[in-house]
Amino acid sequence: MSQPKRIHRIRQRLVRFTIKATLYGSWVLGLFPFTFDSRKRRLYRSKWLLAYGLVLNLGLLVLSVMPATDDHNSVKVEVFERNPLVKQVEELVEVISLITTLMTHLRTFSRSSELVEILNELLVLEKRHFSELILLECHKFNRYVIEKGLVVILEIASSLLIYFAIPDSKIVVHEAVCIYIVQLEVQMVVMHFHLAVIYIYRYVWIINGQLLDMASRLRSGDSVDPDRVQLLLWLYSRLLDLNARLAAIYDIQVTLFMATLFSANIIVGHVLVICWINVTRFSLVVMILLFPQALIINFWDLWLGIAFCELAESTGKRTSLILKLFNDMENMDQEMERRVAEFTFFCSHRRLKICHLGLFDINYEMGFRMIITNILYVVFLVQFDYMNLKFKTDVQ
Repeated sequence: MSQPKRIHRIRQRLVRFTIKATLYGSWVLGLFPFTFDSRKRRLYRSKWLLAYGLVLNLGLLVLSVMPATDDHNSVKVEVFERNPLVKQVEELVEVISLITTLMTHLRTFSRSSELVEILNELLVLEKRHFSELILLECHKFNRYVIEKGLVVILEIASSLLIYFAIPDSKIVVHEAVCIYIVQLEVQMVVMHFHLAVIYIYRYVWIINGQLLDMASRLRSGDSVDPDRVQLLLWLYSRLLDLNARLAAIYDIQVTLFMATLFSANIIVGHVLVICWINVTRFSLVVMILLFPQALIINFWDLWLGIAFCELAESTGKRTSLILKLFNDMENMDQEMERRVAEFTFFCSHRRLKICHLGLFDINYEMGFRMIITNILYVVFLVQFDYMNLKFKTDVQ
């Protein structure tokens, strides 16, 4: 028994560390323009932190695009010289990344007043209700928070590895610092959204646990207070409203971030095919360590963001299934039946889902389509550029 408890304690410490590191890191980078009053347990929007964040982040963005040092990478230079299509696609990816960074900062700061209202309401719900309603430890919450923190670290480490580890590269340290701090900032903003989603999942999971507990007590002949069902319905409706408002705040940032990962996977996949075809021109370090690991980590990051949204959506669907357990119970009074019927009717008309831009839901079905499309784009580029994949031998 001591080993599981030790593992459980380690996971809890990692979760707390990840959340605190995200919070303090966001304050340092100017991404979280709020101050916290520990006595009132409320967040307040700070104009000073807003100004600090805008100046710092826009300054870093300008510094990251100013240096003309794209020729530091020997592999990039050779591929660009011999395959102009790769250069054009890479320039398109850079434009998408720049737009993503600008929109991420501007939209996050412009919607900060609405965001602080949502976060404060979540803090109130946690303090007054969910801290008392939780019955068990939510292991998926812990796992997803730890995994998201690990992916952010791996994304930055992967980018640094590609920048510094390619042979015969001209290293520009100040350029690398600016570029990868900007990349980290975008990762952190997206992580804010995913942490909010996983917290909403946890609250819905607590509601489901309460409903299951009520169903088991009714089956065993115990009485259940109908007002508790009414409270759970009110909490559930508030969570759905807060979830919709959060998705509306972050939809452009998250969509552009996914588009950046999508386009980066295309260019990395295309370059990897070129390297394999011209295997004699590139070192094994480039072939085995650099580009494949970047592709794997990018896909993992993309899929993890989809998994967060799928987890919340599937947990919301589970609420409807749990409510069906009350249908065949004979010892419920009329008031209890009415409250359960109201909850069931509400769930049949409103579902927990993450919808971006009012166009598409983020779930596993959409994720599979994105990954298949990603692969097909690489195949299309390879077919379209087939005659230029094999480098011609230099004439002496």
